[in-house]
Amino acid sequence: MQKGRLEAFSDGVLAIIITIMVLEIKVPHGKEALEDLLPLLPVFLSYVLSFIYVGIYWNNHHHMMHTVTTVNGPILWANMHLLFWLSLVPFVTGWMGENHFGPQTMALYGFIMLMCAVAYFILQRQIINSQGPDSLLAHAIGNDQKGNISTVLYIIGISCSWVSSWISGAMFVAVALMWLIPDKRIERSIS
Repeated sequence: MQKGRLEAFSDGVLAIIITIMVLEIKVPHGKEALEDLLPLLPVFLSYVLSFIYVGIYWNNHHHMMHTVTTVNGPILWANMHLLFWLSLVPFVTGWMGENHFGPQTMALYGFIMLMCAVAYFILQRQIINSQGPDSLLAHAIGNDQKGNISTVLYIIGISCSWVSSWISGAMFVAVALMWLIPDKRIERSIS
């Protein structure tokens, strides 16, 4: 099967996820002063972080799909698994922002981000299983140190959410910063 439908569907779902997140930011009612925006700061900051995460997943998914020649059932289901976890991002983003980064909201946010990372890893593994151990993707990701470090930081962030939302948030921001630049390993392999 060709990969075009998988890419188009994934792009559409990710666009909807971003749209849902921005619609959760409610317009303040007040005296039309900048001070009216201050209560929205946690909501806006959680939106920015999640927007970056969704953008990272879209970007890396796009790069990864360049290594794929054909898709099969397991790849389609692994992709749906990833989209499922990503579709929960607007909910945890809204909950975290509305509750000013409370411990439980941070823990759930970290858990959803961890599950997105696990789902992405599963998708990578399904592609490699389909295309073979000598495939372009297998050579590009190698031992995936960035992925392993991300998992550890998510677990630390989830655990620290009960101690300090700041430490927890710092772990989640650190993961986002690590992945902000698209994965050059795939670009180098394609070149």
